[in-house]
Amino acid sequence: MSTLLDRIRPEVRAERPYTVAGAVNVENKLNQNECPFDVPQELKKELLDSFSRIPFNRYPTEQPHELVQALSDSLDHPTDGILVGHGSNELTHTLGLCLMTGGTNVVLPRPMFALYESVARMYGANVLGVAPNQDLSFDTDRILELCASDDVNVTVVTTPNNPTGLTVPFDKLEDICDRAKGFVVIDEAYHEFNSAYSAASLLDKFSNVILIRTLSKAFGLAGLRVGYMVGDPQVIQEFLKARLPFMVDRFSEHVAVEFLKRPEMIADRVRTLKAGILDITRRLESMPDVTVVPSQTNFVLFKLDMPAEEMAAVFTRHQVLVRNMAGYPELKGYLRVTTGTESENKAFFRALKFVRGHSD
Repeated sequence: MSTLLDRIRPEVRAERPYTVAGAVNVENKLNQNECPFDVPQELKKELLDSFSRIPFNRYPTEQPHELVQALSDSLDHPTDGILVGHGSNELTHTLGLCLMTGGTNVVLPRPMFALYESVARMYGANVLGVAPNQDLSFDTDRILELCASDDVNVTVVTTPNNPTGLTVPFDKLEDICDRAKGFVVIDEAYHEFNSAYSAASLLDKFSNVILIRTLSKAFGLAGLRVGYMVGDPQVIQEFLKARLPFMVDRFSEHVAVEFLKRPEMIADRVRTLKAGILDITRRLESMPDVTVVPSQTNFVLFKLDMPAEEMAAVFTRHQVLVRNMAGYPELKGYLRVTTGTESENKAFFRALKFVRGHSD
């Protein structure tokens, strides 16, 4: 068996599977930045009824053209410049396949969603990591310095950033796009929560910008796996050559199209979630023993003078699941909590009383 395993690419063998730690049967799940609201029951029934009339024995179209058109109408961007994937995570492998090979230089600020670095390494890229500032914000001066090199093929910027919740100032983001010789991938998974700007305005100005978004967060469709990439049509059409057909199933496409017809429902959800995270943040900031990182997302980072593993265990014992951020060296000691329903947020603060008592 060892001889067979040696035939697997060493870049793959060096990685670890992506897993989310935590107990399964916990009443209040606040660890994965999910939207706490399911599809309204009346709408869910309508969607299921209409989908029941679609034949299950036929393939979907090679690419989800109806959804691409709906996104084009929503974004006011050409259909040739939009690519839909089985969640935005899956699209990171399209980036790797199209833009990264042995020795390709990729600029990745830290801390950043871990999948980007894993994908870059699996495709043999040379990762140029950029350490954060003391306040955990991206060191944009260093990013600008690196991305201006002809030897850098890809620079990835996540804003608002998972896992910190911080945004990159728009003028700095624009400078990065302007100065970069290669592609600038802007991950906007949480853009609906960013009250300052949308990076979509950069698409018309810079042909090297690739925007990645998801319907998992504000839209609440994490279980259906729908994400999309937006860029210059000539670039996206080249990426399309690397795409496998039939990656988006008929039901996911159907639901996504119907959700895009209901922007008022999404906006209402966003208002509720922003109010929730603001309340959580203010209450945490009022506690002298708690350190908080302000957020422009649906989650917030915080820590106490207590090991994160111990804190997470106390939360779990009190039926609240939060995320231990120890997997990011820069975030040792931090936990991350997602805003949930009103009852879930109350459960979080009830459990926090036990955590703080345990740390005294």
